[in-house]
Amino acid sequence: MITDPTAVFFVLASVVAIATGLEARYRTFKSLGSALVGILLAMALSNAGVIPGDSAAYVFLGGPAVSAGLALILLSVDVRTVVRAGPTMLVAFTLGAIGSAVGASLAALMLVDSIGLETWKLAGQYTATYTGGGANFAAVGASLDTSGELFAAGIAADVIITAVWMAACLTVPLLWAGGSRGSADQTVENEHTEAGTVDAGATPPSPGVERTLYSSLGDVGLVDLAALAAIVLGTLALSNLLGDVFTQVPSVLWLTTIALLLAQIPHVQRLKGAGVIGNYLVLLFLASNGARSVVANIVAVGPPVVYYAITTVAVHGIIIFGVGRLLGLDLKTLAVASQANIGGPASAMALATARGYVDRLLPGVAVGLLGYAVGNFLGLGVAAMIRPVLGL
Repeated sequence: MITDPTAVFFVLASVVAIATGLEARYRTFKSLGSALVGILLAMALSNAGVIPGDSAAYVFLGGPAVSAGLALILLSVDVRTVVRAGPTMLVAFTLGAIGSAVGASLAALMLVDSIGLETWKLAGQYTATYTGGGANFAAVGASLDTSGELFAAGIAADVIITAVWMAACLTVPLLWAGGSRGSADQTVENEHTEAGTVDAGATPPSPGVERTLYSSLGDVGLVDLAALAAIVLGTLALSNLLGDVFTQVPSVLWLTTIALLLAQIPHVQRLKGAGVIGNYLVLLFLASNGARSVVANIVAVGPPVVYYAITTVAVHGIIIFGVGRLLGLDLKTLAVASQANIGGPASAMALATARGYVDRLLPGVAVGLLGYAVGNFLGLGVAAMIRPVLGL
């Protein structure tokens, strides 16, 4: 087994390189997305005994590295793009976030006797991760000081359910298309056509948001890297300082707030490479999550953690698709928004690109980026509210 942290980093970097390469070249892997492929590859290696389930490399990636990645991604967020995302995607995303919060709270009430004293922490983490993606799971978990055993089991369950839900969201719109088509779907498609958007079956263009996540909008120079490093390290240092001074507000919320404020500064917006570098750090972090997801961890903590993840996502699905359909939202928009909640912007992009939903790609990624910010606040809020209810 490879145990040297540097060698483990090399394996994880290789996993991310393979995953992104497969995503770029093959349709099947593009539909899955490099994040999910990387998680599954790293999980396979750890469960096969090639790399360990615990390593100093994972600790670093789950701490400063993912915080830096989150800050860099948030530096790519122009709040105005979220407003321009349109009411339908924003409504769908909001329904999904509410569904995740309700699902995590319901799961806590159902499984508190089985999971124990840290159930309220799991409620916060699953609310956060199923509002804006996997990076939020680590951020909220670190803020709540979740035990290593429960943290690892929660990640393992999250990886499994996220993979299943990606498959479901890829399938649902196709199943609907194979049957009778609802008037709401037809209405939305007509609106897109009248607005002059690209037809779903057409070759996707190169949207600006996609380039900020997968490549730079221009050559990345030394000035860009130096400025980004200074901004990110300063943001991390300041957020930690404020977290120590104002202990009632976790440092991750300071980080989120500071990064979002800096992102609105024109000079910061002109810096190249923030999104792609942040995305890479998040991919490394997610690969380390896969490596930590040793099946034995689930067995050690027990099936209740898996039931927790299933319940949270099931309620999320019922609310976003059930209420969303009642409100007249089309299934394609709901599927992309759900992936923005469950897997983050990369998952929303993967689904929209794989299924040819070109007109939904930009809104999906925009609300996915919003999820990185909202997830932390919502997760910590749910944890604080559910704890006294559970009597913990």
